[in-house]
Amino acid sequence: MFRTLRRSQLIWDIVGASLLLLIGWPVIGVASATGIEPTNGWTAFGAVLSAVFAAAAAAIRRLSPPLALMVAWVAALITMAFVLIPGVIIPVVFIVLFATSAYGSKRTMYWGLGSVIVGSLLASAYVTLATLAGAFYNPSGPADKPSPTLVAVITAAMFVACIASMGLSWAFGLLMRNRIRTRRVEREREIAEALAVAEQQRTQIARDMHDVVAHSLAVVIAQADGARYASVARPEAATEALRTIASTARGALSDVRLLLTQLRHSQAEGPQPTLADLEMLYTQVRQAGVDLRVDVDPSPRADPPGAIQLAVYRILQEALTNAMRHGDDSGVDVYLSWHPDRVDLGVINVIDPQESSRPGGHGLIGMRERAQLVGGTLDAGADVADGRNRFVIRASIPITEIAEAPDSSAATTS
Repeated sequence: MFRTLRRSQLIWDIVGASLLLLIGWPVIGVASATGIEPTNGWTAFGAVLSAVFAAAAAAIRRLSPPLALMVAWVAALITMAFVLIPGVIIPVVFIVLFATSAYGSKRTMYWGLGSVIVGSLLASAYVTLATLAGAFYNPSGPADKPSPTLVAVITAAMFVACIASMGLSWAFGLLMRNRIRTRRVEREREIAEALAVAEQQRTQIARDMHDVVAHSLAVVIAQADGARYASVARPEAATEALRTIASTARGALSDVRLLLTQLRHSQAEGPQPTLADLEMLYTQVRQAGVDLRVDVDPSPRADPPGAIQLAVYRILQEALTNAMRHGDDSGVDVYLSWHPDRVDLGVINVIDPQESSRPGGHGLIGMRERAQLVGGTLDAGADVADGRNRFVIRASIPITEIAEAPDSSAATTS
């Protein structure tokens, strides 16, 4: 029945209705003074009552459209009951009909449409019958009674004019209703998109956190184990291992702080790893005691897009972390092939036979998501080659924004 309005909206509606009442009040006096409408105590009382009800309907049209429609009908019925010339009620009818279709419920909207039809019939019949009965004063003196045909024509014309004007007000309200609904849908869509973006950012940050922490801890564990075994025979190796552990931990702490900053301030974008950071990644893995063999053929002819560089770095980081955790001492092979339209990468290491049946964890899921986000594919699984159990990770990522290098004669391999 009642809508929620801001205080300013309610004040403006009340002020507008008061101004309408003040403007319409002199009209009543002018009609009586000029003799257009006969004056007596009852007609004056009815005119005041009708004007007050009409102003009240205008004041609550947005607060309660159905109640405003009922009050407007009361004002119209008072006007007809006291045989008054419609004054303030005319603009109020248009305003209330607009409000019923713009702000009312669906039931109120249809009640407004029904009021357009019924009100047009009553208004045309009232004006015609009141004029024929001489209820309104005719300053030119008595006139001949018009023919029934002329009365019918005038009544029909009055009905068309009423239903056209009131129907137009109701239709304008319907347009406003559709506009309000469109804006509400747009706001809901914007909120949903913002929530989706926030969820995507949280997922990306969680993925980055997993990559950073898992890789750094794998390096630290490998260095700590190596230092513990070599501390007796080679004290200098233990010192070097501790230095590597400290450097890796500092880098991981810096990355974690950056990711936490992004969580606190989602609009802040920190620097992301690029291909230039791969050498540092390889160095950390080698310092952990892993025999890492890297083959890049062909090399990239230009700087790939940032998203491609980030995906390649994170996939290699997670793949090398898994190799350090589950691989043996035979080393890890890494290959990268930068073709004009794609980059192929692979990581191969020998594993214990029991590891071949180990189900994939969050790392493999994260690598697949990394590849899929940039339109690529990733396959991971165990196989047997030369009698050794291997774990192979292969990924292919399309490249769509690499600029052509000046030298186009670089060799490519499949």
